[in-house]
Amino acid sequence: MLASDIDVVLQHRAPSPEGESPLPAESIPDWLRPFIWIFIALSALGLVVSVWVHLAGVMGKRAAPMPFFFLLHVGIFVVFIPALLISQRQVGNVNRKDFWKVVPKSSPDWMRYMVYFLFAYAAVNFLLYMTKVGFGHAGDPTAQDWRGFSGHWMVFYSASLAILYSAAREWRMFLGA
Repeated sequence: MLASDIDVVLQHRAPSPEGESPLPAESIPDWLRPFIWIFIALSALGLVVSVWVHLAGVMGKRAAPMPFFFLLHVGIFVVFIPALLISQRQVGNVNRKDFWKVVPKSSPDWMRYMVYFLFAYAAVNFLLYMTKVGFGHAGDPTAQDWRGFSGHWMVFYSASLAILYSAAREWRMFLGA
């Protein structure tokens, strides 16, 4: 089957009933619905703190005490796991290359572009970090370590924010709110 054949089929299919949302009702797990805005707030907070820590690291300073290093590490899993569960349900059988077209489609454009930018920035930041620090570094994290890790934290928190916020907006539209 050719791509042009699929396009023809999609163009001639029956329209969806009025008021039907493109988001399946089960895309946000039942257990997550009451907590979705809490996870969104945690994602936003984690993003702000990781940006703050990163900027301090760029200036050669440690912005937070050591326990924050661990909390920011763990925090990405707290928000990213629900985001992954939602995104898997939203994507369904969509081609993987279209993932970032489907999942955050109800989030503002700036949020999606922020994720793209931070992903590219984190890759460059990590390469710079590895050239300065290298492998095998252990001990109390230096300002350079905070800078290196915070690039990744920013990506995970921003991606979680975009995915969760988009799902929450779609869910509100699904409910007619």
